[in-house]
Amino acid sequence: MGCFYVNLPLRYIAENRYYLNFFLRHNISPELGLDAMALDEHDIEWHKEIAQTLHDAGQACSIHLPFHDLQPGSLDDLILQAARERLQRAMHIAKLYKPRYLVGHAYFIPLYTDMFSKWLNRAVQTWEMVMDIWPEHPPLYLENVREIEPRPLADLMRELSSRKVRFCLDIGHWASYGNGSQYQNLPQWIQTLGPYLSHLHLHDNDGIADLHLGLGQGCIPWTELFGGLEFLELSPSFALEPHCQEDLEYSLTFIKKHMNWFSRLGVRRRDLPEM
Repeated sequence: MGCFYVNLPLRYIAENRYYLNFFLRHNISPELGLDAMALDEHDIEWHKEIAQTLHDAGQACSIHLPFHDLQPGSLDDLILQAARERLQRAMHIAKLYKPRYLVGHAYFIPLYTDMFSKWLNRAVQTWEMVMDIWPEHPPLYLENVREIEPRPLADLMRELSSRKVRFCLDIGHWASYGNGSQYQNLPQWIQTLGPYLSHLHLHDNDGIADLHLGLGQGCIPWTELFGGLEFLELSPSFALEPHCQEDLEYSLTFIKKHMNWFSRLGVRRRDLPEM
């Protein structure tokens, strides 16, 4: 498919090949989740075999780098060292998949506010070290997670923009973890990070928990999102992040109902798989 991606943790493939076969059967491009378990429990030959299967099927993919427990700008030297080692190891494996893009978590939290300059310097150094593992890497998109306002991420993007690093707006994280549904500040996020916004993670929730519902099943202000993109003339790539097949089906139905929005992102009706 290639015009958009759908999340698929590599550990799911390891547990049951049904997931990989499902994606290939429906011509769905996976955003492969490369977490600690996928790195530690499977050797390089396993990853080569999965990558070759995708390649033989002509299926594009992307890679979501590890994020659980990682603090790329941590002020604690031991935690920072662990985060850098984990991300660097992941980058070696990511190369095998020849992904179209990479995704990581920036993860600025309020704890760092009083020492922002130190956090920023350490975060920049971390991502530069990670990218040095693969100098010819595809674009790296860093997403919001628990940030409640966009300025720290805009500063990080500015520092890394010369290294093919751009911003991924995770709309579900904005609404829930970032209290976006409470603050109603999506226009501020889009305006502040618009110069760097190149990718979207799309899923829905109730504005409280990160539920990863199908699009249209929660309270995400989709009209506001797509209106902001149109106003700034932005056409980012995107990945759907359902946690079950039912929510994927909801999302595909939602896209079909709103082709006027998604055609801006490069989607054509014939690109949508039939479930």
